[in-house]
Amino acid sequence: MTTEPRVLMFPALDSATAAAHLLAELALEVDPDDLARDLTSGARHGYMVVETRAPEAFASARIPGAINLPYREMTAESVSGLDRELVYVCYCESIHCNAATKGALKLAELGFKVKRLSGGITAWQAAGYPVDRDASVPAIASRPAPRCAC
Repeated sequence: MTTEPRVLMFPALDSATAAAHLLAELALEVDPDDLARDLTSGARHGYMVVETRAPEAFASARIPGAINLPYREMTAESVSGLDRELVYVCYCESIHCNAATKGALKLAELGFKVKRLSGGITAWQAAGYPVDRDASVPAIASRPAPRCAC
């Protein structure tokens, strides 16, 4: 008996539709490697990295140069000083957290251009990229396991 592959349960899109969808996906996301290469090479113009979790999470580990804009606190007033010409690259804890999506959505609704960092700070650290943390925050070995903190 031949079983139909689950992979083909839904037919693949035609190439033009697939290309348009994938291009739109790439317009909304950046991966940790591309961001790290830009930050390392000094290509820091045109965008700002935004940590969308709570200040405690920002204090414990953040991408160097990131600003903290917790999505729960974003309002027209709280973002009024942001440069509308920049693209805001939002990130949160991981793929299991949607604070980056919520923050990017709020910023987009307020008229800003946005992208989301794939995998969040967890993917960033797993790839071996550096993080900044407040001096008062203990090293990883003496901290409790990470949680969403959004």
